[in-house]
Amino acid sequence: MEKSLARYIWKNTRLQQLWILAVVAASMVPYFLSFDLPKQIVNGPIQGDGFEGPGATQTFMHIAYDLPLIGHVEFFQGLQLNRFQMLMALSLVFLALVVLNGLFKFYINTYKGRLGERMLRRIRFELIDRVLRFPPIHFKRVKSAEIATMIKDEVEPMGGFTGDAFVSPALLGGQAITALAFIIVQNFWLGMIAAGIVGVQAVVIPRMRKRLLDLGRQRQLTARELSGRVGEIVEGIGTIHGNDTSNLERADIASRLGRIFSIRYDLYQWKFLVKFINNFLAQVTPFLFYAIGGYLALQGRLDIGQLVAVISAYKDLPGPLKELIDWDQMRQDVQVKYQQVYEQFNVEPLIDSRIQELATAPVGALTSALVVTNLSLSDDSGARLVDHVSVEIKPNETVAIVGPNGSGAEAFAEALGRMVWPDSGRITIDGRDLLDLPESITGRRISYASADTFFFHGTLASNLLYGLKHAPMTDPIYDEREALEYKWHSAEAEKAGNPTLDLNSDWVDYKAAGASGPEDLLKAIRPVLDAVLISQDILDLALRSTVNTDVHVALGDHVVALRASLRDRLRDEGLDTIVVPFDFDAYNGQATVGENLLFGTMKRPLMTNRRLAAHPYFQQLFRETGLSTDLYAMGLEIAENAVELFHDLPPDHPFFQQLTFMTADDIPTYQALLQKLQSRRFEDATPEERSAIIRLSFAYIEPRHRFGLLTDELMDKIVSARKQFHEHIPADLAELIERYDAERFTPSASLMDNVLFGRIAYQQADASDRIRGIMGELFDALDLYDDVLSIGLEFDVGSGGKRLTMVQRQKLNLARALLKRSDYFIFNRPLSALDQRVQDQITHNIIEGLHEEGHRPAIIWVLSNARLAEMFDRILLFDRGGLAEAGNYPELSEKNGMFKELLS
Repeated sequence: MEKSLARYIWKNTRLQQLWILAVVAASMVPYFLSFDLPKQIVNGPIQGDGFEGPGATQTFMHIAYDLPLIGHVEFFQGLQLNRFQMLMALSLVFLALVVLNGLFKFYINTYKGRLGERMLRRIRFELIDRVLRFPPIHFKRVKSAEIATMIKDEVEPMGGFTGDAFVSPALLGGQAITALAFIIVQNFWLGMIAAGIVGVQAVVIPRMRKRLLDLGRQRQLTARELSGRVGEIVEGIGTIHGNDTSNLERADIASRLGRIFSIRYDLYQWKFLVKFINNFLAQVTPFLFYAIGGYLALQGRLDIGQLVAVISAYKDLPGPLKELIDWDQMRQDVQVKYQQVYEQFNVEPLIDSRIQELATAPVGALTSALVVTNLSLSDDSGARLVDHVSVEIKPNETVAIVGPNGSGAEAFAEALGRMVWPDSGRITIDGRDLLDLPESITGRRISYASADTFFFHGTLASNLLYGLKHAPMTDPIYDEREALEYKWHSAEAEKAGNPTLDLNSDWVDYKAAGASGPEDLLKAIRPVLDAVLISQDILDLALRSTVNTDVHVALGDHVVALRASLRDRLRDEGLDTIVVPFDFDAYNGQATVGENLLFGTMKRPLMTNRRLAAHPYFQQLFRETGLSTDLYAMGLEIAENAVELFHDLPPDHPFFQQLTFMTADDIPTYQALLQKLQSRRFEDATPEERSAIIRLSFAYIEPRHRFGLLTDELMDKIVSARKQFHEHIPADLAELIERYDAERFTPSASLMDNVLFGRIAYQQADASDRIRGIMGELFDALDLYDDVLSIGLEFDVGSGGKRLTMVQRQKLNLARALLKRSDYFIFNRPLSALDQRVQDQITHNIIEGLHEEGHRPAIIWVLSNARLAEMFDRILLFDRGGLAEAGNYPELSEKNGMFKELLS
C-alpha cells in the first residue's frame, strides 16, 4: 500500500492531473487580462485619455505581433471607435472575460469533483479489498465498527482532496502570483506591501495551524474509538442487561464524550484565533493601499486608473491566498488521516490476490487425500492449541473428531476449513498447500460449518444460496436505456479501478446444487432442509406471511380447493370442531369482536385500526347502530375485571400472556381511568377516554378471556352492523378493506388465514400444531409444498440473521454448507444450540443423505456426542492439543482408553 497520499494520487491520476494543470495554465491568460481592463476603462473612455479632441477615435482590437524569422505580422487592423463606443466595447470585453473566467472555474471544479469521486471510489474499494484479504487472526484484534468508520467517513476528505492535490496550488497560486505581479507592475512599492503581508500570512498561519492538526488528529481518534465502543454495546446488549452494567456503559460513554467535547472546544478556540489573525492581516492591506496609494495619487506618482486596478487586483488576492492556506491545512490533515488508514490497513501477510481471482469455469472435484503434517496452532496469547499433529484423511472417508472442550479438536477443524493459519506444519491436497489453493477451489469443493453463524441482511433464500454465488453465471437482459446506463457505470468503474462485474447477473451456480436452473432449484434445496429439520420452521414462516398471488399464482388458484380439503381432512379425523369457519351471517366466537365487526382484512400500512376508527363512515355506523354505548359498557367491564384480577401481579407474570387487550404497563393507566369514569355516563367521557375503553372490547374473545360479556343479543347486533358496514361502504374504504370471501383468495391476509378461512378453537389442546401438520401434508398432496416453501424462503432474516432463533441459524448454516455438494465437509460442532436428541437425528440424516446415489464425499465432524462416532469410518481423539488415539469405533470402544471414558 502506498505510504504517501500525494504519490498515491499522482500514481492513479497522473494523466488527468496533467490535463487539468494545462487547463489551469490556459485560464491564467484571461484572468490577467481581467485585471488590466479596469485600468484601461478608467484611464481611457471615462477620464478621456486619448480622446482629447472632439470626434477623436482610438483603435480597438488591433492584433499584430513581431514573430521571429517572420517579422511583423498583422492579424487584424482593428476598429476605430469614439469615446462612448470604446467604453461599451471595453465593458463588453470585460463582461466576456468574466464569463470566460467563470466557465474555466466551472470546468476545473467539475473536473476536480469527478476526479475526486473516482479516487474516493478507488480507495474505498481498495480498502475493502484489503479487508477481504486480511489474515483470519487479524479480525480478532480489530473492531468492525472502527474499520467501517474509517472506510465510510475518514477517507471521505481524501476524495475531495484528490482533485485539489495538484490543481489547487497551481490554480490558486497562479491566481495569487498573477494578481501580485499585476500590482507590482502598476506600482513597485504597493506590490512590495502586498508581498510582505502575503509572506507573513504564508509563514505565520501554517505554523499556528500545526496545533489545529494535532487537535484534529485527537478528535478523529477519539471519534473512531467511540464508534467502536458503540458497536460493542450494540453487539453485547444482552451481556449488559444480564449483568446490570448499563450504568457502567453510560459512565464510559459520558467520559468519552467529555474527552471529545474538550478536544473539539480547544479546536474551535484555536481555529477561530487563527481565522481572526488571518482576517486581520487580510484587512490591513486595503488600509495601506488606500493610505499610501491615495498619497501617491495625490502626489501625481500614481494615476487613478492604476490605483483602481491595484485595489481591484488585491480584492482577488486574499481569496486565493486564503484558499491556498486552507489547502495546505487540508493537505496536512488528509495526509495524517491517510497515514492512520495506512497503518490500519497495511497488514502483513495479506492473502495473495491471485487466491481470490474470479473463476467462472466449473471446478474439478478434489480426488486426493487431505494430508496434515506436523500441524501446530496457537491462539493470540501464544497458548498452544494443536501440537504437531499429523494425519491423512482420504477423499471418501468419514472421520469423527472427538475430545473435550479445549482439547484442540475445534482448532484442528478450523485449520482444515482455513479459518486459522498454522504456526508450523502444513495441510496439503495433492502436494499443494491448502493456503495456496485458490478460494475458487476451497470455497466450492470444501465446506465448513461451525456453531458460529453469520447471515447478511436479506431473505432466507439469499443467505441459504450464498455459498453458491461464486461468479456471474448468466448475463442480465437489459433494454436499450438500461444497457446504456450499465455501459456508463462499467466505464466509470474501470476508470476508478473497480471491477466491472454486474451484480444484476444471476450468480447462483445451480449445477453445484444439483439443479439445472431456478425452475428446479427448490427440488434440490428441499432434501437439504429436511435433513437439518428446518423445513417445518420455514413452512411456519410461510404460513404467517402474506402471499403475492402475481408471483405464486398456483396458491391463489388452489386456495378454495385447499380449504375444502382441510375441512374434509378434519372431518375424517373427527376434528371438525377444531376450526370455526367464517360465516357472513354468523358471529365467529373464536375471533375478536373487531374481526367479527370488520369481517375482512385491512391493507396495511395504508389502513390501520386508528385510521379506521377515525373514519367518518365508521363513526356514523357506531352511532346509528348503538354499538358505541354497548362496546363502551363492555370495555368498562373488561377494564374492571382485568384491573381487579391482575393489579397485584408482577409484570412478568405468565397470566399477562393471556391478555391480548392490555399489558402489565397499562394496568395503572386503566386503574386511574376507571376511577375517573366511575360516575360518568358515555356522553360525559371525552373522545380519547371513549376510544381507550372501546379499544379493549375490540380485542375480546369470549372462549379465551372468559369474562362472560358477549350476549346473544350483542353478537346479533355486531353481525347486523357488519352487514350494514359492507352494504354501504364508501369507495375509499372499499379499496383498503378486503372482505372475507369463501370463493377467493384474500391477498392482505396471511397464508394460514387464507387456508383456514376461520379461527382455531382455543379449547382444543395442541390445535395449532395439528393444523400445521395437516396443512403440510395437504400442500404436498396438491404439489404446492415447494411453492409454500418458496414463500417462507422470502422471509427477511434481519441484521446478522437475528430475526431467526439460534437453533434456526445453526440449522440454516449447516444447510448452506450442505447445499454446495462439496468433496470435503468439515463440521465443527455445528449444532451446539440444539438438544442432543435433535443433534443425533440431524447427524444421521446428513451422513445417510450425503452418501446416496454413488456420491461419497469426505466428512470430518467434531462431535459433541462420542456415541455418534459409531457411524464414522475412523475416529480421531484429541486431548490437550495432541492426537491421543486414532482408530475405528470397535477398536477404541473395546480399548480401556480415553475414548471409552467419553462413552461412559
